[in-house]
Amino acid sequence: MDPTVGELSEGRILRRILERLGESNALVGPGDDAAVIAAADGRVVATVDTLVHGPDFRLAWSSAFDLGYKAAAVNLADVAAMGATPTALLVALAMPDATRLSFVTGIADGLRAACRDLAPGCRVEGGDLTVSDTLTIAVTALGALAGRSPVLRSGAEPGDLVAVAGELGRAARGLDILFERFTDAAGHPIPVDESLLDHAELADLAAQLRPSPPVWLGPEAADAGATAMMDVSDGLVLDASRMAAASGVTIALESAALGSDVASALAGGEDHALLATFPADRPLPHGFVRVGVVQARGQDAVLVDGRAHDGRGGWDPYRDWDAGTG
Repeated sequence: MDPTVGELSEGRILRRILERLGESNALVGPGDDAAVIAAADGRVVATVDTLVHGPDFRLAWSSAFDLGYKAAAVNLADVAAMGATPTALLVALAMPDATRLSFVTGIADGLRAACRDLAPGCRVEGGDLTVSDTLTIAVTALGALAGRSPVLRSGAEPGDLVAVAGELGRAARGLDILFERFTDAAGHPIPVDESLLDHAELADLAAQLRPSPPVWLGPEAADAGATAMMDVSDGLVLDASRMAAASGVTIALESAALGSDVASALAGGEDHALLATFPADRPLPHGFVRVGVVQARGQDAVLVDGRAHDGRGGWDPYRDWDAGTG
């Protein structure tokens, strides 16, 4: 029997969720009014991200497990981009009454797997349940700096090397596959048939539906002297322009370092790679690849092969909602 959440009490739903999440690492874990999380050096890195059915995902394409995994991953990447180690997630679910309990536990399984794979030791330590006509997953992630200074967007200096850890462009190609091959004549999403996809296409699809950012490299980059860092969630050019603006510099990217699909690497969103700058006199940490240099601020925030980029592409939720990206 697979009841809907509308047929169950909040307590029964919570019990089933907690059964899937594993043991708590908190001083006070799930079950009280709030969790109590240890902060060894007195500082906590905190971030929040929300996935909403429609602009951020489509149920025809995403399994419950994928949604849980992605909801965790995008937040873990933001913590890592500050040079911190993720320690806890707080998850709020707003669900229609007709949502099946198995779907809810599938989300919980995805959350737990993402923490296990990307940030061992991090756990879901609390959250909230409520009813909504639109399925929404909101995750708050907490992280520990362990004595490090946070790595901000604003620290890039002229002469620094620009480097990326993680793959660029795959998530955008995965989204293109979904819209081009798994919609009906009216443009509505239909279930994905993986037998129709080759190995590379499956990898692109996984990058979109179940991203796997290099979370562990955030603290390593901080230890290696990163001067600035951020999560590439909205496209390399768009996010590099944000870093350039915060730092008061120009970021000069080199297309030869961006692989065979330069357009997707520059403009595609949701890669959740790490963009960082490092002093030129130090070796780049393992996992980071040079993609450019930092220059003194000129007329343009971002250059590609010495020329200003037109700024097109990337993900802006207010500009691109109708396109279904996100």
